Amino acid sequence: MRIAVTYDNGEVFQHFGHTESFKIYNVEDDKIVSSEVISSNGQGHGALANVLAGEEVDVLICGGIGGGAHQALTDNGIKICAGASGDADKAVESFLKGELEDSGINCDHHGEGHTCGDHEDGHSCGGHDEEGGCGGCHSDEEESGCGGCHGDDEEDGCGGGCGGCSGCHSEPLFEGKNVGKTCRVHYTGTFNDGEKFDSSYDRGEPLEFVCGMGMMIHGFDKAVAEMNVGDIVDIHLTPNEAYGEVDPDAVFTLKISELPGSESLSVGQRVYLQDMYGRPIPVLVKDKTDEEVTFDANHEMAGKDLNFKIELVEIKEA
Repeated sequence: MRIAVTYDNGEVFQHFGHTESFKIYNVEDDKIVSSEVISSNGQGHGALANVLAGEEVDVLICGGIGGGAHQALTDNGIKICAGASGDADKAVESFLKGELEDSGINCDHHGEGHTCGDHEDGHSCGGHDEEGGCGGCHSDEEESGCGGCHGDDEEDGCGGGCGGCSGCHSEPLFEGKNVGKTCRVHYTGTFNDGEKFDSSYDRGEPLEFVCGMGMMIHGFDKAVAEMNVGDIVDIHLTPNEAYGEVDPDAVFTLKISELPGSESLSVGQRVYLQDMYGRPIPVLVKDKTDEEVTFDANHEMAGKDLNFKIELVEIKEA
């Protein structure tokens, strides 16, 4: 069996029609035996079904998906499990254990008003208003409207292509001998006080991505661009090289009456809104009253210096 996951920086990408990459898993006897990351080749919505059919995919795991894409996949004999979020590898493991539930069609780009539907651990709140933007979270430029990540140029927005805006680029962001190649790396990430916040070593599998295409935060991506297999480097990233500075304009308030389903949200919960183009916007529920909910679209790592130990374990031609 072959399982595809909409993929972005180790996570399940939340909008099928806008995914730049899929992670394909080969499964035997309900166990993952191998995996690889492939490009969607810039296709969108229904055309992506043909990409997956060409890869002989049996099952798709994704976040949000609309009716047209859902039908196209079904017509190609591909089973769909929508509504997934978080770590892609864990989502596949949950599916194989029968623990992952399909939310069905959960993305309506043409609906009016706002909706808020349960998305397993969180919610998916589709915010479509006449002004555009993600339910009150607005952007000056179409391509930089990624959850409060603002910048005057590509390298400023979101630290140059981080989780919220990754996958937005079809051309390399910089030069380097590994740019355009699929790289597999092990890494450990720590804060300045030494606290570890993430490690591929702990998961037992390297992280795989196409270097220089905005799939990783800018500083991490650029460090790998000139590494050789077997190299281990230690890097320190300022916020501008990682997830950006905290943007006060990315904090906004909506009326509960305008967002059906939001009455069940709780402070501290992470949910998804959608902008006028159907792109998912991860936000934090910052505050809530009987009448309003305040969201924070800043990345949880915004404003923080980060340290990484990176080991390049393999390079594959894209």
